[in-house]
This record gives sequence, C-alpha cells and structure tokens, in this order.
Amino acid sequence: MRVFSLGATRFKASHMFVVAALYKFTRFDDPMALKGPLAKVACENKVKGTLLLAPEGINGTIAGKREGIDAVLSHIRGLPGCAGIEWKESTATVMPFPRMKVRLKREIVTMGQPDVDPNASVGTYVAPEDWNDLIGSDDVAVIDTRNDYEVEIGTFEGAVDPETKSFGEFPEWWRANKQRFEGKKIAMFCTGGIRCEKSTNFLIGEGVENVFHLKGGILKYLEKVPQEDSLWNGECFVFDGRVSVGHGLEEGSYDLCHACRRPISDEHKEHQSFEPGVCCPQCVDEYDENDRARFRERQKQIKLAKARGKVHVGTP
Repeated sequence: MRVFSLGATRFKASHMFVVAALYKFTRFDDPMALKGPLAKVACENKVKGTLLLAPEGINGTIAGKREGIDAVLSHIRGLPGCAGIEWKESTATVMPFPRMKVRLKREIVTMGQPDVDPNASVGTYVAPEDWNDLIGSDDVAVIDTRNDYEVEIGTFEGAVDPETKSFGEFPEWWRANKQRFEGKKIAMFCTGGIRCEKSTNFLIGEGVENVFHLKGGILKYLEKVPQEDSLWNGECFVFDGRVSVGHGLEEGSYDLCHACRRPISDEHKEHQSFEPGVCCPQCVDEYDENDRARFRERQKQIKLAKARGKVHVGTP
C-alpha cells in the first residue's frame, strides 16, 4: 500500500481526508474583511470545518483532500502576521465535518480575561520528546487546562483536573487553588496548544515565575512519542466528527452524544437511557420532554436528509 509523507506525519492512501488543526495569535484590524475571501477559497476547494476569526487572530480545524488543504493553508499564510503559522495534521477515513463555517468572534479561544495577551509573553515551550522528563520531576505540578468532559476520556498520568466546564472558568479555579502549587513549577497542556498560550500568559500575570507548556499540545505528543514510551492514558477528544484520537493520531473509539455534545463510549450506548441524537447517560437528567421532542425531530430530519444524499442544516 502506498504511503504518503506529510512532513513529520505519514499516512496510508486508504485515509481519504487530511485534517489540519491550526491557530495563530496575531493582530487582525478588520476580521470581517478576511471572512469572505477565506470562506470562498475553502468552499472552492471542497474544504470543510470551522475557522474562527477575531481581533486576536485565527483558530480552527479543517478537513479536505490534500490539494484543498494546501490551498486554504496558503491563503491563511497570506493573512497579516500568519506567514509562519504552524498546524498539526492527522487523517480521517470519512469527512469529519458537515459544512464549512468561518465565524467572527471576540476571542479565538474564550477566556474572558481582557488583559491576557499571548503575543506579549507565554510560558516556556517544551517539546513532546522532553515532556516526560519534565512532568516526572517532583517539583513540577501538571495541570490539564481542558474541560471536564475532555479530561474524562484521557489525560497524562498524575495531571490535575480543574473540573472546569469551560475555559472561562480556569482563572477563577486558579485563584481559588493556587496555594496548592506554591513552590512548584507549573506544566500545562491542552489539545493543540492554544489554550495554554492564554493560560500560561495568565499565570505569568498572576506572578507565577516557572510556567511551562507542551508545544503542539496533546496532538503533537501523540504523534511524536511512541506508545511504549507514552505517559498518556486514554484517548484525546477532538472537535470534529472523529470525536477522539489515540496514539499515532489513529481515530479513536468514542462517538458523540448530539444532545449534550459529550463523548460517549460503547458502554454508554448500551445503557437503557441512551437514545441516538436525543439522550445519553450523562445528560439524562439535564433536559425536559420538550427538549427531547426537539432532539427527536432533529434526528428524524437528519436521517431523512441522509437518505436523500444531503446534509441537514441541523446536523451537529
């Protein structure tokens, strides 16, 4: 079987789609002016996914054929301050997005701290190959900056889980718990690195002197570090139709509950409360019957659209 090379990433020809996760903190004076041309080049090249534009930069994940991804990345490199943008690539056997969306936001990752500026300063980057040595030290506290549902399906050995439901809760959690980490170096990680750009800048602003973060995030670690040497346990949640990936960035075993947007396992699907697109054991007490009726109708319309070979507008 033919094997193609994507820089440091190699994949078999049976994988049909390239998935590119990217972000760049840079100053966009007029994000609105960038939206239309970016959406146009993506759609012309049959690339799907979500890209966020804000005054602080760009963030998102896209998927498509090799040529299409290259065309979109070339366009993004031409945006102000994006010439040196880095991205992480993996693959998918089926298109993991139903459509292409380019959205304008106040922040490309929402923390709600107006004084946080990753362009001013961030923590010390640690290469995936050096991460094990760092987090194995007794004077290092390792903090997972992701949300609770992401942490639940996988994290690093010994990592602290802040149990946050959104990234915007992280500053409050830190201020309430910082005494736990006095005298420690702080090592933080997230899926692709973007949340750590903000969280490390935030900690520096809070007076923490020794702050480190995993360069390229969990995705780069799973790509670079052999499974036999890995300190990662479980799978890594990703924000696309694959739901999760494992070592070597192979597609994972989780699905998604389209009611609560949490990852679900085969065990969840066997639970008596599970109803595809409507309910899972994790959200069984979170919605009323009116919500369930809406979810059932949405699921019905999605199935009808799929039977006609189309994508329903309500497809998650």
